Amino acid sequence: MNSRAQIRLLPDSRRLHLQDGPIDLIIEAFGESEEINKAYRAAATRFETLLDELCRELKLLRKPSYPGQRWPIGSTARRMTAAVLPYAAEYFITPMAAVAGAVAEEILAAMLNVATLSRAYVNDGGDIALHITGIESFVVGMVDRPTRPSLFGTTTLTASDTIRGIATSGWCGRSFSLGIADAVTVLADRAAAADAAATIIANAVDVPEHPAVRRVPACELAPDSDLRDRLVTQDVVHLSSADVEHALARGVATAEKLLRMGLIRGAALNLEGETRIVGMQAAKTISTPDHERILLHA
Repeated sequence: MNSRAQIRLLPDSRRLHLQDGPIDLIIEAFGESEEINKAYRAAATRFETLLDELCRELKLLRKPSYPGQRWPIGSTARRMTAAVLPYAAEYFITPMAAVAGAVAEEILAAMLNVATLSRAYVNDGGDIALHITGIESFVVGMVDRPTRPSLFGTTTLTASDTIRGIATSGWCGRSFSLGIADAVTVLADRAAAADAAATIIANAVDVPEHPAVRRVPACELAPDSDLRDRLVTQDVVHLSSADVEHALARGVATAEKLLRMGLIRGAALNLEGETRIVGMQAAKTISTPDHERILLHA
């Protein structure tokens, strides 16, 4: 048994916290109490082996994806690979770009395999897998910058929507970014797909070779990074309004392309206090925060 994994109910006695190495999950399920208990037991059981499974295939998962590549064995690793393959022919991307969303998906699937729930979410550091049924809904709060989060909008998701995954990426988030977006939040049918797309769009929000942007090779910050010697953003000095508009336009063009391809349902791009919305779903649902309870932050 994995002795590293930390598994506990939070003080509110409603949410489950699972932590093992870099994986840190907040889970909440809704329904009959016995069904919730079954779901939480299943989540904990699946979680205990998940990180070790990923580590066994880490060498493969850190390699750039390409059409026709060898598939990994583990179910979470396969979710990661499936999420990034649509980009493999055109972009540099590795399965690690979808790891957080894939982990959230995997744990939620384990819960739903054994329990009947009206709704549930698994939040892996802002990359979220959702389950919604009947008349249930979730209100999701979107932050403009992970390091000093403040809500710039909310979106309400219902069972009739196809969206079951939300992910956020940006240069000052948990992972490295090739671009300068403060935050790009993506809505997609699955969490791993949202995670991969958020990475691609955030990378596109950029002003290449701009002197106001400090970049360093990823391997200097993390020798085992899957980005190797690619330059990742470490600081962005104040940009002119023209620079901001140019960078956001690049990101919007990429997001619109992914929308046409059916890879995302919507996206919100944020840079220097400016926000751009892509997709009819996002434009319809993203609104200014009010006093309604925010269940999730992306």
